[in-house]
Amino acid sequence: MGYGPRPNEVCALIAEREIPTIYGNYDYAIARDLDDCGCAYITAHDRELGQRSVDWTLAHTDQASKDFMRALPFDLRFNVGETAVHLVHGSPRKVNEYLFEDKPARLYERLAGAERSDVLVFGHTHKPWVRETGGVLFVNCGSVGKPKDGDPRAAFAVLEADADRVSAHIERVDYDAAAVAREVADAGLPSEFADKLVIAA
Repeated sequence: MGYGPRPNEVCALIAEREIPTIYGNYDYAIARDLDDCGCAYITAHDRELGQRSVDWTLAHTDQASKDFMRALPFDLRFNVGETAVHLVHGSPRKVNEYLFEDKPARLYERLAGAERSDVLVFGHTHKPWVRETGGVLFVNCGSVGKPKDGDPRAAFAVLEADADRVSAHIERVDYDAAAVAREVADAGLPSEFADKLVIAA
């Protein structure tokens, strides 16, 4: 619901469809009327754009949506077949920890050693990837909007039970990103957010 033109509709749809959901760093901040989303910005310009987005979202998110997000859990645990899956936003340690694919292997070995589940699914970086380390399948599911890997299509992970284990792959789906980009611009959000929805790197 962050960086987009319809935060209330997003929350209402998830609630209406009763989709099991966790909060992300942006959801956590907006739900509590915080002006810091816990995002890591590289440049002062990016930080300024991010702050404009937070300010806009705070002003355009109703109390029902904030209450909904405030009630969301940090993580979810469930099984796919017989395999235990752990769902978090950033990492099991912190909602806004960035788990990039090129982080040192020892980081993932430590996370695997502390993980009770066989599969750890997360996002936050908006860059999808899948790999196994230390007996744990790490799955970054990417993002449906605000892509950061140069592919404007929506990204999500599919987990499939196969005998006594789970496999994962990333799916890409075209959607009318241009229409959403126009909504972003019309809503008064920074034009850069609209551009990033449709421009492949």
